[in-house]
Amino acid sequence: MPTSRPKNKLLKIYKVLFKHFGPQAWWPAETPFEVMVGAILTQNTNWKNVEKAIANLKGAGGLGAKGLERIDLRKLESLIKPSGYYRQKAKKLKAFVRYFLKEYGGSLRKMREVDGEKLRKELLEVHGIGPETADSILLYALDKPTFVVDAYTKRIGNRVGLFKFSDYHEIKEFFEKNLSKELEMYKEYHALLVELGKNYCKTKPECSDCPIRRYCDWVRH
Repeated sequence: MPTSRPKNKLLKIYKVLFKHFGPQAWWPAETPFEVMVGAILTQNTNWKNVEKAIANLKGAGGLGAKGLERIDLRKLESLIKPSGYYRQKAKKLKAFVRYFLKEYGGSLRKMREVDGEKLRKELLEVHGIGPETADSILLYALDKPTFVVDAYTKRIGNRVGLFKFSDYHEIKEFFEKNLSKELEMYKEYHALLVELGKNYCKTKPECSDCPIRRYCDWVRH
């Protein structure tokens, strides 16, 4: 069973971040399918680059499962080039769309009816989808309560002193054991950590104005 100490610290940090940054209302997308595409495109790049690639797909009428299935691979590469690693990502998008259409007929409703753990296993078997991408799709597109771990989560958690490990699944388990399994909290907490990482807890941290400095081992030591 989780101890009360990490749980209390997690909740305190959440409340401070929520008060400081406000609700994040993530993921920034018009449709759940756009979330799925964005989760793949955002691998190893920043969101501004992903927005350019998504705008290109929309302009070409290719931001839909059947549209992505039909589009020529070279054309797809050209459209998503702003996101970087575009050749690999084009193949990943094609693989995901094939899975989505074959297993669920392109229906988000059918996909949402499936147990989250089963979906996660399926997603991890799709070419190019790792744990962070799978969990992002599950949480933000399919409303399955699973905690997303990214580079910001790892950096902040270790600096603050929440944990002293870097394995994805260990960190995911830490958050899920010490937080109530609430969909909106998972969404907000992850998004708030991203904001903290972008604005304060950078590679070279800006600790003096950080909203959670009073809870941080890095600041104390």
